[in-house]
Amino acid sequence: MGTEDGEKKMNRRDFLLITGGIISALSLADLLPSATSHAAAIEFPESKCEGNSMVNKRILVAYASKYGSTGGIAETIGKELCREGATVDILQVKNAIDVNSYQGVIIGSAVYMGKWLPDATDFVKTNCEMLQRVPVAYFMACMTLHNPTEENRRTVLAYLNPVLKAIPDVKPVKIGTFAGALDYNNLSWLNKKILKSKGTPEGDFRDWKAIHAWAKGSAGVFIPGEK
Repeated sequence: MGTEDGEKKMNRRDFLLITGGIISALSLADLLPSATSHAAAIEFPESKCEGNSMVNKRILVAYASKYGSTGGIAETIGKELCREGATVDILQVKNAIDVNSYQGVIIGSAVYMGKWLPDATDFVKTNCEMLQRVPVAYFMACMTLHNPTEENRRTVLAYLNPVLKAIPDVKPVKIGTFAGALDYNNLSWLNKKILKSKGTPEGDFRDWKAIHAWAKGSAGVFIPGEK
């Protein structure tokens, strides 16, 4: 009888282990992007453009992007400054290693869960000393601005406060806030659920006219003689 009871207990334990493993595997699959996703390929653009040789200014546009939306904004800003005469490097913050050769730096980040991405904040911290010596601008891409009300702009600007408090010695001369783009197919099941519960819509809400205007307006700060 004792042996039979032991075998029954062993079988039950094995059954629980097996079913538990299956449930865990299914739960993990729910948190990962679908293998059959038809999302557009995520791109993180990096490039360099040569400006007017008469304008002796080299500017870095460094950004942190989660799904590529912020990278597109950074690229647009960089190209606009290049048209204004500067030589511009557009890089992800993780690839912007030597910042000492620039006469101006623009740093952008996607806003994720109400915060700058850690890579962007770490970039400012790491290069704090150098960034105090040149003009610096910050910009953010946030889906909250799909509805660009003044209240939403204030909300998004407040997301920058932790960065300003953590690195008070770097004082941005210009701050830009822009709507981003969102493709639900690029998200995990969990993130998709969270954003849908908040009513965050899918689509590309980047206002390219506003982004060009902000970049052009930055020329007065970063490029001598330009307004």
